[in-house]
Amino acid sequence: MTYFAAALARHGSSWSGEEIQLDDVEDLDGVVEAVRHAVGDDVETALMLFEENDEWFGVVRIDDNGDPRVFVSDGRVLETSPVGGILGEAATVDDDDAVDVVDDEDSDDDEEEEEAIRAAGDPIGDADLLADLGVPGSRLLALCAEEGQLPADILSALCESAGCLEALEALRDT
Repeated sequence: MTYFAAALARHGSSWSGEEIQLDDVEDLDGVVEAVRHAVGDDVETALMLFEENDEWFGVVRIDDNGDPRVFVSDGRVLETSPVGGILGEAATVDDDDAVDVVDDEDSDDDEEEEEAIRAAGDPIGDADLLADLGVPGSRLLALCAEEGQLPADILSALCESAGCLEALEALRDT
């Protein structure tokens, strides 16, 4: 498995970053711990950007006073990647929280629909996690749907809008 994982932290109007290893991470708490270890605890916003094999990417946002928010570009990675499974599971929890289940019959329909989404490779999670950083959910989803876009290209576009492209490029150049 070839991947790139970066932890980026915003300090006021500037960003810093560190490349991180996620080989031993077992759950979302482990991802958050790896990010906090890399960037410190005294940041208002931290992002973990992950891309694997030029096939998919994931973003985890950790704010000072909230639960981590997750977005994954391709729901199929739940079954094909260890880190994708961790991020995808957290992303589907985010999706489940946004849906009110009325009864058990609807629940079965929701599970079938969720499986269809994963099979189709649609994005999962909180598409609005970067909205206040200049990337509304509609733009994030449009970038994911655009033919020929590599995950690295999409992450660069997201970082350019958020103001952290320089920090990301510095990590990629090392």
